[in-house]
Amino acid sequence: MSTNENKALKSQIRELQHQLEVLQLRSHFGIQRLAGSDEDICFYTRFATYKHFLASWKLVEPAANTKMVRITNDKASSASSSDSSQPTTTKFPPIDELLLFLMHLSVGLHLRDLSERFGIHHTTVSRIISTWTHFLYQLLGSKRLWIPREVVRAHLPPEFSVFPDTQVVLDCTEVFYQTPSSLLLQSEVFSTYKSHATFKAMIGMAPHGAITFVSGLYAGSMSDREIFKLSGIVSLLTPDMAIMVDKGFLVDNLVEGKVCRPAFL
Repeated sequence: MSTNENKALKSQIRELQHQLEVLQLRSHFGIQRLAGSDEDICFYTRFATYKHFLASWKLVEPAANTKMVRITNDKASSASSSDSSQPTTTKFPPIDELLLFLMHLSVGLHLRDLSERFGIHHTTVSRIISTWTHFLYQLLGSKRLWIPREVVRAHLPPEFSVFPDTQVVLDCTEVFYQTPSSLLLQSEVFSTYKSHATFKAMIGMAPHGAITFVSGLYAGSMSDREIFKLSGIVSLLTPDMAIMVDKGFLVDNLVEGKVCRPAFL
């Protein structure tokens, strides 16, 4: 009887421990809570799977631990600074900081919402977003995205068999921007296409789907043609490279190679 009671009590303890772990996991919003669902990972981060997220984290983790410059109340402090009086770490796990940052970008969650989810103050949320924005811009912005012609040809999808010399597919995208108080600035950043103040950038994609070019941001009133001229992509194109653009992208006389464009009606 005593042996059976001990077994029952041990089984009950294990069940209670499991329930406690589940409750603790649910009360803490972090990457471990999403690890079991690739659908949730894709929704909150835009990475296809948890493995993809971890692979990207492994690439940025060394720099995040040594070179990250954290945004504080009064000034930025380097994580590698020898001054011990400056804050160099946070109690919040860096991998969860990355998750928070991606959720802000991917889902557009507000600071108050993120503050409630992660159980931290909204000013801390703001600092984390600012810190990771600067950090990833410096880390990833220095990497060359442009792919050599031979690599693009090697990965050319069957759908591009009619356009085998296509090097890049180009288009401009716009990001909404708070309307400035200055009437002059309003006229410069106002986009007639979006009917709003915007910043505009040109994005280039290889035929197989890889992003290979990202321009700087320009005023929303600028034309696609002008941004094409200022972006610097012309220097990357050679006469044997064709580009594919939309109907309104009139840049034929700006490049030496072929321009593939849908026919006007």
